[in-house]
Formats: sequence, C-alpha cells, structure tokens
Amino acid sequence: MILNNLTMAGTDDPVSIRIGADKITSVSPSPIVDTADALILNLENALVFPGLINSHDHLDFNLYPRLGHRTYSNYMEWGRHIHKTYKDEIAAVLKVPAILRYEWGVFKNLLCGVTTVINHGEPSGLKDELITICEDMQTLHSVGFESAWRFKLNNPFNTRLPVGIHVGEGDDWRSFNEIDQLTRWNLFERPLIGVHGVAMSEKQAEKFKALVWCPESNYFLLNKTASVGLLKKHTKILFGTDSTLTGGWDIWEHLRLARQTRLLDDGVLYYTLNKNAANVLGLNTGSIEQGKDADIVVAKSKKGMRDFDAFFALRPEDLLLIIHKGNIRLFDATLDNRLAAVNPDNFSKIYINGVCKYIQGNLPSLMEQILEYYPEACFPVTITNAA
Repeated sequence: MILNNLTMAGTDDPVSIRIGADKITSVSPSPIVDTADALILNLENALVFPGLINSHDHLDFNLYPRLGHRTYSNYMEWGRHIHKTYKDEIAAVLKVPAILRYEWGVFKNLLCGVTTVINHGEPSGLKDELITICEDMQTLHSVGFESAWRFKLNNPFNTRLPVGIHVGEGDDWRSFNEIDQLTRWNLFERPLIGVHGVAMSEKQAEKFKALVWCPESNYFLLNKTASVGLLKKHTKILFGTDSTLTGGWDIWEHLRLARQTRLLDDGVLYYTLNKNAANVLGLNTGSIEQGKDADIVVAKSKKGMRDFDAFFALRPEDLLLIIHKGNIRLFDATLDNRLAAVNPDNFSKIYINGVCKYIQGNLPSLMEQILEYYPEACFPVTITNAA
C-alpha cells in the first residue's frame, strides 16, 4: 500500500508512505512511483499522523453516562457518592455482558483514530484485531480502593511488569499523601505509571516513569487538573481519556480542552499521544518512520488551517483512513471507489455526524445486542444518515 501527497501533522511537511505487511517500509518527501504495489492512494489536502495512543481507558465502562453532579475532594468521595446515588443507572449498564461492553470500548477508540489503548482493569479477553489493547502491565485501581495493594505491588512474581495505578486523584491532603504511601511501599522500585496525579508535586513525580494526564475527567470530578507543565520536567506525560463515566467519548474534545489549559505547548501535547507513550510502553509505533508498525491515520485537513491548529481542530468525522498494523480498519465513503481491494463484507456502513464511514467489524450488530440489554444506551454513530 502506498499513501502519496500527504501533509505531516504539526510540520506541514509533504510526505508519502509505503506500507509492507504490518510495517512502514519507506517514507519520502516526494510521491512514491514505479512500484508494483496493488493499492496506491493519491490524496490531497490530507493530514497524516501516527495512530493515537490512549494511555488510560476502562474499556468496559464506556456505556455509562457521566455520573456525578458536584465537585468532589477526591476519587473516593466521588466513588462512594455515585454508588449510593446512581445505583439504578449502574445496575442498568451492568446488565450488558462484559464482552459486549469491552467490544464497544474498542470501537469507541477506533472511531476517534486510536490504534492503541491501555486498558485499566481486568483483562478484556479480546484479541488485537481492530486496535492494539495493551495489557502487558499490572494494573492496580488505587491506594484507596485496591484491596491488599501493598502485597500486589510487591508480589515478587510480577516485578518485571510496570504498574499502572490511579494516584493523587484529588484536591486534598489525603490525595497528596497517598502518592507518598505508594512510592514508599514500592519496595522493588517497579516502574510506576501514575494516572491523574492532580495532587502530585514535582518531587513526587521524580519517582514515576510516567504520568497519564486525563484533564476532562479531572475537571468533571475535581474542577482541577494535574500541574503537567511543571511535572513534565520530572516524568514523561502521556494522555488518556478515562471512560464515559467522567468524560465524553470523543478524544478530540479532550485534546481541545487540554490545549485550552495551555499547560503544555502544542508539540509536547502532540507527543503525549504517540512518541512519548510508545517509548514508555515499549511499543514499536508512535511515529511515521521506516520499520515502525503501520499504525497510521489520515484526516481531511481543515481549510485555512496549518501546523498544530489543523491537527487539534480534527473531529472523528474528518478521519479519512485508519490503518492498524498495515490493515485498513476504517475509511471514509469518499475513498470507496479507490479501495477495490478491501473486502466490503468485512466492513459496516455507519454515519458520524452525517458523514458516511466504513468500519471493520459488525458494529450495527453489536449496537443492537447492547440495546437489548440496555435500551437507554446512546451511541455517537447511526446506521442511516440522520443528518
């Protein structure tokens, strides 16, 4: 497969890409010609960037509406409140079998251009068919809600694995203190990937391999977010959405909120979604260069926009092509006549804000199954054009 005449997101540099099997085999500033490749796409006015890496999501929690209606001191206060106040709403979602909830979590990410997701929680049991589900780490919920967290953190059979854990998710002394508790009890000095870190200090950040920033979730719960502009000097900053319990389904809305805070400059924020995450997690993706996994997204460029303005203005309906490990997972209907090699039986026709897309897998069937258990489920896609 060859993708010609693209513009690299963030730089406006011209780029053409050749894909062989599941890898990027060459990258050129000029169109690639004189080739026997069966599929050549000559695209114009299109941005290209590495498939997004969502470094924090609970894949099985993405059928929930946002739960909570006030500002909380910390995640424990919020957790107790929603389980007391929203018992019926929680029970309604839990009627949906876990496997269906996990599958929807994967589609939610894919629709936004995410090709790798870090699932925080129990293993999904899903194969990496549509996107990469990164579960090669030990995940602990938190100091406050994880039973026997000290033992689990110091289990000698798990010392090779990094630990992902919610930490410092609050705006009070207890949230600050639990960060010190965690690092003090990390007896084997395992690599810690903290999530949220709203209460984290610069000194505390030095003891973490990375911090996953989830600003939309933080503002919803706490009306405050992590001081990532300072913390980035001491640890790597990655980006996450959390689930729809505390944020919207669309990662691009999360990114625009993050950009509005001005806590990170555009380039640093961009790298939280790709290169930084790939380096921290040991993934062969995160950049468009020879030898990397072919996780690539092509999007329609907004007229009159350049550089990072064009990237951060994107919405799911603007995505033209999503490639994961060299396989097309989603494409815009405008490319239909140029993708004759793609088996249409493997794709479903859907609409995002009235824009027609084809997505691999049977998404309509999944939605129907979920609705049988949970009629109140709301999906950001339709099967017929409702625009």
